[in-house]
Amino acid sequence: MLKLNVKNETSRLRVVVLGTAISNGPTPKAEEAYDPKSLEHILANTYPVEADMVAEMEAFNSVFQKYGVTVLRPEMIDNYNQIFVRDIGFVIDDTFVKSNILPDRERELDAIQYVIDQINPENVVRPPEDVHIEGGDVMLWNDYIFIGTYKGSDYSNYITARTNMQGVNFIKNLFPEKKIKEFDLVKSKIEARDNALHLDCCFQPVGKDKGIIYKRGFREEADYMFLVNLFGKENLFHITREEMYNMNSNVFSIAENVVVSEKNFTRLNNWLRANGFVVEEIPYAEIAKQEGLLRCSTLPLVRD
Repeated sequence: MLKLNVKNETSRLRVVVLGTAISNGPTPKAEEAYDPKSLEHILANTYPVEADMVAEMEAFNSVFQKYGVTVLRPEMIDNYNQIFVRDIGFVIDDTFVKSNILPDRERELDAIQYVIDQINPENVVRPPEDVHIEGGDVMLWNDYIFIGTYKGSDYSNYITARTNMQGVNFIKNLFPEKKIKEFDLVKSKIEARDNALHLDCCFQPVGKDKGIIYKRGFREEADYMFLVNLFGKENLFHITREEMYNMNSNVFSIAENVVVSEKNFTRLNNWLRANGFVVEEIPYAEIAKQEGLLRCSTLPLVRD
């Protein structure tokens, strides 16, 4: 049996599900795009090809091997995108929560059922249908659970709005001992530079007390200020609109002092090193064209 344990974003990683780009399928049609960044690349004929994405994910996998992390992969679905496993589920403490994802993506959960079967069934939860919540919006920080949402009355009009307030309240009820803080995120169906698809597109903790943040990803300045007050402004690396677009906040921590980052994130990677982090740089710019990056490609199951 798998004994789940995830309490934050940065403790030493032991077991993780890493997505796969094998048999990723053809370039989607414009009307099939789930987000504005993918649409942008579909229309520009710059959408990533499978071979490049497979190579990038193998570079990520090799870093996990270097640190002795047990890596599980989804079962392959022919001609289907299975890169972003963070969307389909997440672990809080010892509980696996299955996401209510976009209906077209239900097969992705089936592809990791063999992993879920290794978990005590009492520790596997599926929210009711009206509860929308995806792993990219759920961020653990010890006593806190940060959750990205969209509070606009036009929620149902946005395919980029993935977690609703019913999702926030579901987690509050499931973990009454935790401090739950939701963040109202900026959404756009047409401009990727103004679309915080998930919370990890505009914020992520690193180390013990630091974080990466994009101020304009939050609809309310009070939400941004909450994080500034919690972490301290001097401990936050502020990214620009273009850096947010390139997914600079979507790095991934293997340990408190080890961060996997995209090799082109020069300004961020220099800041991380200056603050004592070991930065494992890999190429991931092709996968980034689908509005997801390193955190999106992972589903941590066990951390120390």
